[in-house]
Amino acid sequence: MNLEIFRDYCLQKKHVEETLPFDEYTLVFKVNNKMFALLSLKDERKNACNLKCDPERALELRADFSGIIPGYHMSKKHWNTVSFNEDVPEQLIFELIDHSYDLVFQSFSKKIQKELSE
Repeated sequence: MNLEIFRDYCLQKKHVEETLPFDEYTLVFKVNNKMFALLSLKDERKNACNLKCDPERALELRADFSGIIPGYHMSKKHWNTVSFNEDVPEQLIFELIDHSYDLVFQSFSKKIQKELSE
């Protein structure tokens, strides 16, 4: 996984915007103004992202992969930091991006979900 592939995959989702609200090194992807992914641009050798995750699944993933740890600077219960250059398969990273996006999308009211689906 590289930064461009990650970024392109996030941006192809409906109603996603990217911002740099914290600093010039942390790219944030939002749907309807709620974060679902953060991407570190600081050190290419240590490329990593933060993704929202169901708490039970987050624990399972952390047990299965050394490249998935509790979310750096985030709620450790609901966020994981996923390293690109370790043992996490690229296909799993795509699935985790989808999972994170879906969790945020499902947190909206049915009315907002319908508006965003159009």
